[in-house]
Amino acid sequence: MNPFTLLKSDHERVAGILASIDETTERAVKGRDELFTRLKEELDLHAKIEEEIFYPALEDSKETREVTLEAYEEHRLVKQMLAELESEPKDTEEWTAKFTVLKENVEHHVEEEEGEMFKKAQSVLSKDEIETLGDRLQEAKKQSKSAAAR
Repeated sequence: MNPFTLLKSDHERVAGILASIDETTERAVKGRDELFTRLKEELDLHAKIEEEIFYPALEDSKETREVTLEAYEEHRLVKQMLAELESEPKDTEEWTAKFTVLKENVEHHVEEEEGEMFKKAQSVLSKDEIETLGDRLQEAKKQSKSAAAR
């Protein structure tokens, strides 16, 4: 499995959910709540597999260390914002404003990852390492989803 294809697919799914939430208004609390729950689940799982499998494969290489450390930090900020958004009423202008900042942060992170990080990763990892990484990411996603379904 190609890890870059798997991660890009996650990014596209998240972008779709972000766009759907963006189209809601403060009055669409139930729909917003359901979409936000899906968004948080997707981002939590995506961050988990990146932080446990993808980033560790890159953080020790000189060429990818800085961009990887930055990615960890971006994840930390997104998680913090998700926690705040989850605990606040979704029918306020403040929630909408905070959501917009979250969306911008996620979009920036994806842009850096798909651009700079993926290119550098392809230059520091062998074809076998890339394939193994993709298989590990796919398996971790599968296990997390089946554990969540229990």
